[in-house]
Amino acid sequence: MALRLTDAAPEPDRPSSGLRLTGAPGTAAPTAVSDDQAPHALRARATALLAQRDLDGYAALWSEAADIADVHRRYQAHCLLAEAGLAHRDASLQFVSGMFATIALRNIELLEIEPREPRLLNFAGVALYELGELGAAEALFNAAFAMAPEIPGVAGNRKEIQRRRKANVPRPKLPAAVMAALRELAPRGKRVAAKAKPATGLTLSLCMIVKDEEEMLPQCLAAVRDAVDEMIVVDTGSTDRTVEIAEEYGAKVLYHEWNGSFSDARNVSFEAATSDWIMYLDADEVLIEDDVERLRALTGKTWREAFYLIETNFTGSVEDGTSVNHNALRVFRNRPNYRFDGRIHEQIAQNLPGWLPERTEITDVRVEHYGYLGVVRDAKEKSRRNLDLLLKQSEEGVDTAFHHYNLGSEYSGAGEQAKALEHFERAWAKLQDDPEMLSYGFVPSCCARYVQSLRINTRFEECVAKGDEVLAILPGFTDIVLEQAHATRALGDIDGSAAYLRTCIEMGDAPSNYSATVGCGSFLAQTSLADLERSRGNLEESERLLLDVRSAYPQFLSAVEPLAEVMLLRGGEPEAVVEAVEADGHLSAAARFMLAVPLHERGAAELAEVQLREALDAQPDNPPLRLALSETLLSQGKLTEAADAVDPLGPDSDWGAAAARTICFALLADEEHDAPADALDTALQRARDAGLPDPDLQVLLAWRARRDGTPAPPSLPAASAASGLTMLEALLRLEAFERFGELLPIVESVALPWRERHERLATMYLRRGFLESAADEWVAVVQEAGADVPALLGLAQVAAMRGMNDDAATFVEEVRRIEPTNPVAAKILELIEA
Repeated sequence: MALRLTDAAPEPDRPSSGLRLTGAPGTAAPTAVSDDQAPHALRARATALLAQRDLDGYAALWSEAADIADVHRRYQAHCLLAEAGLAHRDASLQFVSGMFATIALRNIELLEIEPREPRLLNFAGVALYELGELGAAEALFNAAFAMAPEIPGVAGNRKEIQRRRKANVPRPKLPAAVMAALRELAPRGKRVAAKAKPATGLTLSLCMIVKDEEEMLPQCLAAVRDAVDEMIVVDTGSTDRTVEIAEEYGAKVLYHEWNGSFSDARNVSFEAATSDWIMYLDADEVLIEDDVERLRALTGKTWREAFYLIETNFTGSVEDGTSVNHNALRVFRNRPNYRFDGRIHEQIAQNLPGWLPERTEITDVRVEHYGYLGVVRDAKEKSRRNLDLLLKQSEEGVDTAFHHYNLGSEYSGAGEQAKALEHFERAWAKLQDDPEMLSYGFVPSCCARYVQSLRINTRFEECVAKGDEVLAILPGFTDIVLEQAHATRALGDIDGSAAYLRTCIEMGDAPSNYSATVGCGSFLAQTSLADLERSRGNLEESERLLLDVRSAYPQFLSAVEPLAEVMLLRGGEPEAVVEAVEADGHLSAAARFMLAVPLHERGAAELAEVQLREALDAQPDNPPLRLALSETLLSQGKLTEAADAVDPLGPDSDWGAAAARTICFALLADEEHDAPADALDTALQRARDAGLPDPDLQVLLAWRARRDGTPAPPSLPAASAASGLTMLEALLRLEAFERFGELLPIVESVALPWRERHERLATMYLRRGFLESAADEWVAVVQEAGADVPALLGLAQVAAMRGMNDDAATFVEEVRRIEPTNPVAAKILELIEA
């Protein structure tokens, strides 16, 4: 921002309009144009008038701008007129100084009406600076910077003031009329700068739409009520305590019959709002307590029209620590034209003045969103509901990129991945033809989900290639690089995948305006790299990476299970593993569950039980915890305790069938106490009531009949094999050989091909360490039906585990004769040679 007037040449010998700061129209106004077109039309005329040195005409354009009805287009016109002047180059000192004085005057006049306009403050400051009036210019720059430091040039302008003072640059010799004007303009500029402070006393309305939100609404309202002046809650047909809860928190409740449009319902709440500002939330969104005052402070920023809050969307399972950050437009001025459009994934941004970036601000106010958690989506059947509404929009002719992005997202959430990819592809194709593509807030999410969908649909090479295309337009988007890492690994390029993962860690997380997944540049990439190193046999490096994740990101619970697994694989004592995982402080119920799984699988059932009981103490109503505890108790032979653990999961529970199966097994498997007949009758009836699948029920009924000495079916359906074999293996683990003897004939009666039945029994024996029984089964298969690869591999494993390496090698060679590249044979041979 160099001083332009110092190098101005003498004015040429030509007529001049002189300096008339009040200026009469110099040219006739053109044919009327719309408000949308008026600002740019005025700038074009300003450029032409300045080229003609028609200062009167240029000054008069501000009056025309004042007649524009739309408040935002009027403001835009004022800005464009100032920019036209500041961009103009002219050799005449008299004309240029008059032009700067005009810009200063017109902007100060506007600021005297409303001083809270950072961009106009900056324009006025630039004009006064060019005229050498540094004191007023500095005051204006400082005021602009205090309100909106992102305004282009304002930070540099403040430094330029200091530079010019330090260099002792003299004021240019200005015409007398300009000097006279400056004596009036400078103090007026300082006065408006002093008044340019955030407004006070403005109010904020919370607007919500709800239906059956009794579980989540209290937390939402409790967090936000001290930040707002009124709460408007529109209920669309709740049948639970939602309305009562809203009224308890002081909300004004309105009733709106659901018509399939989220926009209509939201707009009802906006129409009822009486505050200066509106904030809207859903019941599953919670304002961070520490940010209440920061939210209140936003209401004083009247130079803004809307604010983006930082929203953290928790995804996946409860407490697993995965989330996505994005900028969510949640606060805006209460204007009649700011209303939502669209049945679902309703939008309001298109009704805001998006062509004026200074009218919106990305804040540091935080909101946590729990609606994307699997348990919440499942409970509310959101995906199916949303799909129905989106498909209705399709029937109505909606065919936009945003619409197909939403369809792809909902199909993905519903598990229909092929359909999801179809719509992401259509969204991407439409965006390629849109020159405004990068201005749409949903585009980064669309790109990330498209690339991920290609990977999920096993189109790995396309995933990598499309990722490169996305990175070309959205550089630094770590989520895309992580997807490329996963796709590259799926293609078998382990080194390439590792390189991508290390790149992710170097990049760090992508910015929140990309709606980036938290951890793609840190713990998610590190955990994936640890898994890759584990697959390469580098357990030490895998453990190091996971320990780093656990230490730096203790909230990321998904690292607990793989860390415990790797430490146990490296020969760590179970007690030491527990100590290492617990080293970072208190473990949540979810973390204890994740720790219990590898402990149980590695035979440390007692330690697993401790973890699960502590987790259940914290979450006594958690069905998966109860089922996991019961399984751990069963493995220790604590049959009665196992049944008691799942007893609260009644037949009407979603987990009732699994609970009933456990109770029946515990009663039938107990060798110390024969279960009374009435107890067995009750348990079996409970299994029927809970909807236990018939193949499972048939095994239990046949076992009960054999116990009672009553006739049992001569055979069971093939579908009963899995349940029967699972129960048999559980009895082997318990060494309940009497009960095993009761159940074995029943499993042998399952209508499976003879070879398959005996090979499955042999595999079970091998897994539980009953090598002789496993060998007997496979020998019987070979003698009865001839050798095949599964039988030969089984016999090879039995021989290797018995130390009979020559026999094992013979069996392996026979397998290789049939299947030369069999991977299991290769591993057995490696074991023998080692």
